Formats: sequence, structure tokens, C-alpha cells
Amino acid sequence: MYSLLRPERLYTPAEILSSPCPVPKEPGAYAWYMAQVPPGVPVVDCHRYLGLPLLYVGIAPRRPPSGDAPPSKRTLRDRLRQHLRGNASASTLRLSLGSLLAGDLGLVLQRSGTSCRLTFGPGEQRLSSWMAEYTRITWVVADAPWVLEERLMREFSLPLNLQGNEAHPFAETLHAARSAARERARA
Repeated sequence: MYSLLRPERLYTPAEILSSPCPVPKEPGAYAWYMAQVPPGVPVVDCHRYLGLPLLYVGIAPRRPPSGDAPPSKRTLRDRLRQHLRGNASASTLRLSLGSLLAGDLGLVLQRSGTSCRLTFGPGEQRLSSWMAEYTRITWVVADAPWVLEERLMREFSLPLNLQGNEAHPFAETLHAARSAARERARA
């Protein structure tokens, strides 16, 4: 956990998307620090590193399902790259950031083609550009990253995490922003 709170360094999205990629193809947890905070996000109680608030943590793979289903093979590299160049349908972080930054960046959540997937369409590139400029990321390899994620959510204010963080004071506001964006897209 200490490696996420006091990392040797923070990486830019460009570094993570570069080749060779510094992110290992292993399971673990990752932390997102932001130089610019989306509108309305409370940061007073957030952990800070180099002056940047820690707003979101994630894991790869997700907690293994119970029963006979095999565990996910997702890695830190897969998941971070998905957050950075994917779309709102594949990244809860992109959906949250896009919903909060919609007014500032002119983003509109919409249906993708005839599918039920929701993306920010051409706005995904604007969101990626914002993330490239204002986010910094670090990670730690961990065999059971869900344990680390749960501990971080218990001990720190992580306003952009929703799942497992429903008691956070910002959770209702973030949920409402995401729901409103989805409702507009489906209308």
C-alpha cells in the first residue's frame, strides 16, 4: 500500500501508452493522482503526494467470482491502457470523469452504433487529452489486489471510487451525474 501512497514516481499516460510499456503484465492495484480536479469533487480529506490528490484506485484483475467460473486474466497493463485509450463503456473511471467534465469538455454520452454500449463518441479523444494532461498514475504488483483496494477505500477518501465506496460523501453526487448522463444517452 505504501508504494501507492509514496511511490518512487508517478507516470504520465503517455509513458504508460509508450513502447516499451513500464507497466507489468501482472496483477495489482493502481492509483490515480490528478493535477486538475473535476468540478465538484471534494479533495479536502484526500491523500496527497507531491501536492496532487489521490482520487481513484483500481485493480486488475477483479476479485475472482465464486463458484466454478475461472478468474480473470486481466493485468495492470491491460487495465491501465483500457482506462487511457478505451471508452466509457469499458472504463468506470472514464465514465465518471466524462460525466463530471461534460460541461467543461463538451462531452455527451451516447449510444455506440446499434449496440447498447454508451460512449462519449468523438468526445472520448477530448477526455483522453484531458487525462493525458492532468492525471498521474502509479501501481503496485499484488496477488490479491482487491484486498489492497478495500483497505485503501476504508482508510482514505477516494471520491471517484463507487463500487465498495457507497458511504463516501461524494458517492451520491457521482452516481447521480453518471445516471443523468446515461438517461440522456438512452432517451
